[in-house]
Amino acid sequence: MIYDIVSRFYAGYKSRKCIIGYSFQGRAIYAFHVGSPCGRQYISTYAIHGREWITARLALRHIKRPTKQGGWIIPLVNPDGAVISQTKYPMWKANARGVDLNVNFDADWGSGRLNTTARGGENCIGDSPFSESESSALARFTLKIKPYVTFSFHTKGGEIYWEFDGKGDERGAQILSEATGYKVKTIKGSAGGYKDWCIQKLGIPAYTIECGADSLIHPIKSVRRISECYGALQYFTKNYEK
Repeated sequence: MIYDIVSRFYAGYKSRKCIIGYSFQGRAIYAFHVGSPCGRQYISTYAIHGREWITARLALRHIKRPTKQGGWIIPLVNPDGAVISQTKYPMWKANARGVDLNVNFDADWGSGRLNTTARGGENCIGDSPFSESESSALARFTLKIKPYVTFSFHTKGGEIYWEFDGKGDERGAQILSEATGYKVKTIKGSAGGYKDWCIQKLGIPAYTIECGADSLIHPIKSVRRISECYGALQYFTKNYEK
């Protein structure tokens, strides 16, 4: 189980680390610091959707390939959803309350084309922005760290999204494209995501990386299928300031 793997990794991690909050079912949401503690920091998130739990394995690869620049890596934003996907409903995206965490942020909340108030495996917006323990924990941690950029690793499609509400930094997306070979795209009809909130409310660059070819089938079982993302953070932090 991916939650057990991340928990064991956390127990043995010798650098800075913390628990940013707990899921609805009481599972810890772990954060790992990499690189220098000085200067500007980034936040990189993974597995906010349950069935995309393979990105948590990608996060562990990123931790083992630390960037020179400092940042925080959060491998499993939605631990309950990952457990549900691995044990009961493989295609489950939401948390254990049936709320899709990546439409639960305060960025034009509830206005997405596929948004619904019906609880289920995907697309439910929740009762209000940040109604869920997982999304509110991530928001609080982000406000505390004050990152200069955030990354959200998802699956699948081989695309990079950088824009929301007419704002965003396309240059960073082009750098991520160079690192991964993915296409840079804008997406319409989507709202309430972590990227969207970072761009609209915090005024910082934020990127969603859809890892893996669109021909892959959810849930992806092997991290090697998204190996083109292994060096993404290193490449971005090395080249973004140039």
